[in-house]
Amino acid sequence: MELILKEDVQNLGFKDDVVKVKNGYGRNYLIPRGVAMLATPSAKKVLAENLRQKAHKEKEVVATASKTGEALKELKIKISAKVGAAEKLFGSISNMDVAEALAKEGHEIDKKYIIIKGGTIKRAGPYEAQIRLHRDVVVEFPFEVVPEKK
Repeated sequence: MELILKEDVQNLGFKDDVVKVKNGYGRNYLIPRGVAMLATPSAKKVLAENLRQKAHKEKEVVATASKTGEALKELKIKISAKVGAAEKLFGSISNMDVAEALAKEGHEIDKKYIIIKGGTIKRAGPYEAQIRLHRDVVVEFPFEVVPEKK
């Protein structure tokens, strides 16, 4: 089944992509939730025209995302956490904690666009996260988890 995505779907595609999915997934999940629509020939023509019109606007958005990405690379974020023996954390650090640290620095980024390599963090030390600012702009963001000062 061919569908046109109306919004980004994780592990499937981005808004306005034409994707092939199994019939049940499209019919029972994507279409009823309003996330996708059938890719009929007329819908594809409308999509092509819309993409052509959005192309020049997209350049500005990509430029802004690239500029934000460069600003993020300059940041030195240190997230403090309670630490026990052998630098092991009490609890864990997740993408939500990284998003909060970035918000304190003035960069509002939704946590769903932040992916920490290896999942949640359980030990202090340097780490890296991928931040997706746009479908074409993904930034490798280094940060550090440090012990909380008593």
